[in-house]
Amino acid sequence: MSGIRDKIALLPHDPGVYRYYDDAGNVIYVGKAKDLHKRVAQYFVPPERLNTKTRILVSKIADVQYSVVDSEADALLLENNLIKQYKPRYNILLKDSKTYPWICVTSEPYPRVFLTRRLVQDGSRYFGPYSSVMHARNLLEFFGKTYPLRSCRHKIDADTILRRKIRPCLDFHIGKCRGCCIGAISLQEYNVDIEEIVGLLKGGAGEIIREYKARMNEAAEALDFEQAQAYKDRIVSLQNHYARSIITAARDLDLDVFSLVFDGSEAFGNFLRLRGGAIVQSLNLGFKMHIEEEPASVLSCFVAEIESKFGALSREIIVPFLPDVQIDGVEFKIPVKGDKLSLLSLSTKNAKEQQLGTLRQREHTDPDAFRRSVLEELRKALGMQELPVHMECFDNSNIQGTNPVASCVVFRNGEPSKKDYRRFKIKTVVGANDYASMKEVVNRRYARMLAENPDDLPQLVVIDGGKGQLDFAYQALAELGLTDRLVVIGLAKRLEEVIRVGDPYPLFIDRNSQALKVLQRIRDEAHRFGITFHRNLRSKAQLTSALRSIKGVGEQTERRLLMHFGSVARIAAAPVDALAALVGPALAARIHETLNNTDHD
Repeated sequence: MSGIRDKIALLPHDPGVYRYYDDAGNVIYVGKAKDLHKRVAQYFVPPERLNTKTRILVSKIADVQYSVVDSEADALLLENNLIKQYKPRYNILLKDSKTYPWICVTSEPYPRVFLTRRLVQDGSRYFGPYSSVMHARNLLEFFGKTYPLRSCRHKIDADTILRRKIRPCLDFHIGKCRGCCIGAISLQEYNVDIEEIVGLLKGGAGEIIREYKARMNEAAEALDFEQAQAYKDRIVSLQNHYARSIITAARDLDLDVFSLVFDGSEAFGNFLRLRGGAIVQSLNLGFKMHIEEEPASVLSCFVAEIESKFGALSREIIVPFLPDVQIDGVEFKIPVKGDKLSLLSLSTKNAKEQQLGTLRQREHTDPDAFRRSVLEELRKALGMQELPVHMECFDNSNIQGTNPVASCVVFRNGEPSKKDYRRFKIKTVVGANDYASMKEVVNRRYARMLAENPDDLPQLVVIDGGKGQLDFAYQALAELGLTDRLVVIGLAKRLEEVIRVGDPYPLFIDRNSQALKVLQRIRDEAHRFGITFHRNLRSKAQLTSALRSIKGVGEQTERRLLMHFGSVARIAAAPVDALAALVGPALAARIHETLNNTDHD
């Protein structure tokens, strides 16, 4: 380590890229720096000033190498290239290994337009890459319908046309090709269509539509209505195709948009590229961070990756926060209103959708990791110290104060633990008093747990209700001395807001988050379990009162009749002789008369 510190002392105060090696000579981390000396020195400080993951990295560093560059932008690009080359263990792992398609416009006299994944340096023009193959194919399909270009691979030049070396194919006869192979369209006319396609691929749909409108008006003024209609058809076709991607109607925008959503050691990013106010490229990328990285550093990595994939960046880039690099000729902006803020919101929405899609996929492929990530999300949302691997939820049930009951359901590792569910009859509260009932049940539950199994207390207690129920539940925990050991919250139904003790403002968790969904799930399960218990008690009370209210029917007689006939309805329908065989003729007549003068379902 002393040798490394000597090297650090000699590092220049210039921008560059540094590489950490382990004992085996493998590159384990690559980083960029505006000032190499200051940045590298930040790793070699007392261990207590570093987080756990960074301490592990530093403990494995056996050597440091560096490269000096001219600017931060060069350092960013070099870092990105070296990460791809060495794939260091502790760097941000880009979770994307796809090759993306390009649309190629060949350099032939009569150019072809087609989809390819190979870039050949033959003078052809390439547009893309496209993150969605479907989007690229839709573009080609649109070009084929709007511009009848050739699709054959024949070499077509003046000699080929003059000597009639090629016979026109089916596309010519059905109108999908203008017949350039036989000279049915001039080179100039054909290339007008090609240049329009190139303009559309560059994002110039708005400009082309405006030009067509001007031509349409000129043709109409010259009374050439057939040509005016042809221009109108082109305009309608272009507007229909590009309507879904036009974002700003007020003005044209040429810019790039980056957004990032963080989830623990992962980040999900979305990139949008606009040309002429239309989205011409979009890409989602995932990042895995092996050591703690600043959001600005992750954003810089994202920007460098997009530049390596899609070429030069726009002069204006919209971001949610500033990256930790500056790039000459590029201005990073954080919007606060207007169209640009709407674009950033759209990009963020796409990043969140990618995050949710990844979580849904992980739920099926690795359910244990998925549940743990959900619990971690809940822990952060509630500001808890411990992971809520054991949660309990309470709910009261009664109708106008009759048969008041409560339920307690238990979730372990994000899943119901039905063997631990408990039901309570309210004993000390008279009438419909939800607050006092909640206090009684919480007190009974945890007083018993303290006596029987104090090591199995939950990390999180959820109360189905608002501030009133939560306050009385907290009083019960305070009386038991548990307020420092348990986190208790209320979950109100109206806006799904989380109520916290001592906080006058409710906490609103993102409605699409898995954290809120697990709270809703345990709340709904407590409600279902409590309602079922309450209904059973009501049904039993109704059955009991129907028989026991008859003079002469006691507990033994009631049990004998129900065991024999199965229900009160069947007893009511039974003939007097059948009843008399069990209880005697006088009581049988009284039971038959009483039950048949009362409605029974």
